Amino acid sequence: MSVESIAPGVKAGILAEALPYIRKFHGRTIVVKYGGNAMTEERLKQSFARDVVLLKLVGMNVVVVHGGGPQIEHLLTRIGKKGVFVQGMRVTDAETMEVVEMVLGGQVNKDVVNLINQAGGKAVGLTGKDGGLIRAKKLLLPNKDVHGDQIDVGQVGDITAIDPSLIGLLDSGAFIPVIAPIGVGANGETYNINADVVAGKIAEVLKAEKLVLLTNTPGVLDKTGKLLTGITPKEIDEMVTDGTLSGGMLPKIGSALDAARSGVKSVHIIDGRTEHALLLEILTDHGVGTMIRGH
Repeated sequence: MSVESIAPGVKAGILAEALPYIRKFHGRTIVVKYGGNAMTEERLKQSFARDVVLLKLVGMNVVVVHGGGPQIEHLLTRIGKKGVFVQGMRVTDAETMEVVEMVLGGQVNKDVVNLINQAGGKAVGLTGKDGGLIRAKKLLLPNKDVHGDQIDVGQVGDITAIDPSLIGLLDSGAFIPVIAPIGVGANGETYNINADVVAGKIAEVLKAEKLVLLTNTPGVLDKTGKLLTGITPKEIDEMVTDGTLSGGMLPKIGSALDAARSGVKSVHIIDGRTEHALLLEILTDHGVGTMIRGH
């Protein structure tokens, strides 16, 4: 059904339904992790950009953190390197790190900025290096097979600190920060950080009202593949333990849980393949994914 075919009275009703949400979230911070299909399909890219601009115009402070896995993979393939993952994290040697920084900090970041600006917003692109935004150290993963052993996955970072002052400055000037998940070490080293983890930590530090993670799934699914629309941190712990949640969903769920436990009021894992998924989740009674309540 096209928007044009909806009767004016119905359209007015839809707008009126959004009013209590606009009032409730006015002046609050919404952190959005942007990735997956929403980032590669033209129609979804346009609807995402318009959603972000609308939320900003009705008074919310929107902060966008983007990934870029497929784009990194594409360039690595072109130069003859194969991507390797351990526990959902990309193994990043020095050459891979150069590609990651080039793709995330350059190409993808500017594409997202341009997209939002074309939709009428004022987006500004950043990496974690700008203004010392994301401080990091080398991440060592626990080896699940050997107790006490750790796996070195190269220049993959673990966040040590986030300085939100630059984000606050941009928010107050009606700008929309668009952040690439690259961190900087104590000696200026560059680190590749999982975008879900960056979005979660930024949401915590900003004491965000909501953290919204756009994914290529309908949300969190149970063992039978049924969507769980509401879920508690305790239930998630059980699903990780019994293996229902695994692979690329682990960093996503981990950051969602940390954020929910650290003061972010609600975390939403939503289907980025749905047009205007952001607006549906934030401004209507009809959610399009899984909500994890912090309290």
